[in-house]
Amino acid sequence: MTAFLVVLALVALLVIVTLIKSVRVVQQQTVGIVERFGKFKTGLQPGLNLLTPFVDKVRYTIDMREQVVAFPPQGVITEDNLMVSIDSVIYFQVNDPVRATYEISNYIQAIEQLTMTTLRNIIGGMDLEQTLTSREEINEKLRYVLDEATGKWGIRVNRVELRSIDPPPSIQDSMEKQMRADRDKRAAILTAEGMRQSAVLSAEGQKQSAILTAEGDKQSRILRAEAERQARILKAQGEAQAITTVFNAIHAGKPDQGLLAYQYLQMLPSIAQGDANKLWIVPSEIGDALKGLGSAVGQVAGIAQKAEGNWEAPELSNGEVAELDTAAAPAAVAEADNAVREAIAAAESAAVSSRSQAAPSTPSMPPPAPSQEPPAQEPPQR
Repeated sequence: MTAFLVVLALVALLVIVTLIKSVRVVQQQTVGIVERFGKFKTGLQPGLNLLTPFVDKVRYTIDMREQVVAFPPQGVITEDNLMVSIDSVIYFQVNDPVRATYEISNYIQAIEQLTMTTLRNIIGGMDLEQTLTSREEINEKLRYVLDEATGKWGIRVNRVELRSIDPPPSIQDSMEKQMRADRDKRAAILTAEGMRQSAVLSAEGQKQSAILTAEGDKQSRILRAEAERQARILKAQGEAQAITTVFNAIHAGKPDQGLLAYQYLQMLPSIAQGDANKLWIVPSEIGDALKGLGSAVGQVAGIAQKAEGNWEAPELSNGEVAELDTAAAPAAVAEADNAVREAIAAAESAAVSSRSQAAPSTPSMPPPAPSQEPPAQEPPQR
């Protein structure tokens, strides 16, 4: 009984192991390579798969997704014998899992070595300047060579990228100095250009300002000259009107010799009122001189013995015309004669008193000879 149980347990265990060996689950985007007695039998697709137990064996599991492999930096010599350090990234995908399994033992290592040799071949034909500025060209050439070489392995290279290209530290320092000098040069050029533009704009502004100032000065002078001309014209017109008005008023008043003599005598006290007159000597013959003054004034050329003519009186400010009082003319003449006599008497008395006071010390001056020539008078301006 015990032996039967042991055999039954062994059979159950064998069945379980057989079932485990017969069933295989494959993940999505993964392919299993099945060998039968060491020879390729088939490829397992994603899902549940049945195998012949103890005969079929899953040798490899291939990932069919696109893979990314980053290779460490590699030293590469350029055409101008400069060592640069380049690290790259490869994007590839397995298309044929059977060839990727049996055509190459380690396709990732093979891709790395192929990338290194191809990169050295490409960079060896370029100088440092081309290497730093031709990344797209290098990537395209490298992808083309790798894709052609890995095609027989069932692998497709989709993209190649150079992550960094590092020249030697001395070359980097020289490049930085060159770039700094170039930037300083461009900054100096831009500064000079800005200063030139500023000077041009300033000169243009000064030119426009000078032109506008000159134009304004010209207009101002023209306006001042025009205003001065108008002022002179108006002043001349005013003086002409004033002279005409005074002339017409004088003739409208019909002056005679008595009035002129009275006006002359009115000016005599003004002569003696000057601050510089310390001594005023009146001759004793002033009476005879004053007597001849009326006749001399009456004989002045241009002054009639009696005013005649048809003269219009000037208009007043309110528009009314002043009327001449002809009835009061004789009374005015008599009043003027009396004023002349009083002035003559006052002058004689002043002369007598002055002579009596100045006789001991001051000799009397001879009387001035009366001038027979009448004083010249300017004709009235019209």
